[in-house]
Amino acid sequence: MTQYFIRRLLLIIPTFIGITILVFVITRFVPGGPIEQMIAEAQQASQQTGGGLNGAGIGASTLDAEQIRELEIYYGFDKPVLVSYWQWLSKVVQFDLGVSSRYSEPVWDTIKERLPISAFYGITTMLITYFISIPLGYWKAIKHNSHFDHVSSIVVFVGYAIPAYVVGIILLVIFASNLEWFPMGGFYSEDFEDLETPWEQAVDVFYHAVLPLMAYVAGSFAVMTFMMKNALMDNLAAEYVRTAIAKGIPFNQAVKHHALRNSLIPIATHFGNNISVIIGGSFLIEKIFNIDGLGLLGYESIVERDYPIVLGVLVISAILQLFGNILSDICVAVVDPRVQFR
Repeated sequence: MTQYFIRRLLLIIPTFIGITILVFVITRFVPGGPIEQMIAEAQQASQQTGGGLNGAGIGASTLDAEQIRELEIYYGFDKPVLVSYWQWLSKVVQFDLGVSSRYSEPVWDTIKERLPISAFYGITTMLITYFISIPLGYWKAIKHNSHFDHVSSIVVFVGYAIPAYVVGIILLVIFASNLEWFPMGGFYSEDFEDLETPWEQAVDVFYHAVLPLMAYVAGSFAVMTFMMKNALMDNLAAEYVRTAIAKGIPFNQAVKHHALRNSLIPIATHFGNNISVIIGGSFLIEKIFNIDGLGLLGYESIVERDYPIVLGVLVISAILQLFGNILSDICVAVVDPRVQFR
């Protein structure tokens, strides 16, 4: 098993290079990069001030060829793409993600401010989802075709059919705007720093997080619930469970000690893969609830062509995804002792 995980760890290196070089090349050839945006902003400023107009009445660029050349050198656009990628990668291995072209500050500092927010929502959503999905899927399998199964299936299907951001809008309109039970958005109140105790601050954060968490959970628990139910039903119909019951083991004991553990295998395979998702968050939900998280930062960076931020978010997401795959294998090995990694 040790050799298997060593090979998996070594495989992270070429996989990471393949992912990052693909996105890096795309950022070099997609139109509307940071230099083009600076030229457009200069033209717009020239038009607004009424200066630099040519005979056609179109604002001329306030950036001359020499200034554009300096910008190309600054952003590394003057070199071949592979040379620029190698220079960027050599900085990444030294934990230097570059400087944001939008915020004019180190990329890591920008990401570091938003990472805990997305991690809070992502980890909390995952915990709530597992705590709901596993027991609900268990009881739906045990009480298959009962009224409980039918009613809960309707609720689960509705939650699966409606996009999470639509659920967020509905919750925001009903409980925040009309009933005014919860705040309209944000991660905490304006007087958060004035709260006296950590308990009051924690209550304030969770008070603001109720509606966003409901939106997050609504979009994720349906798949896990039916995955748990279907896996448990398959195991209940297996020969080893029927043999255990035929030997006199009570049904509930046979389910808990035999079928349940095997039914957790599909859940375990998805555990590690959820890491990058929970960190990345949902930019739509973050936009609706005015949450300044990593998902919204990545989306806005793509729109604004802030490539250092885009690549910085990609580095974090790729590393988490790659290590998450290894964590999934470990979870499967813990749940299923028959698994032997060779």
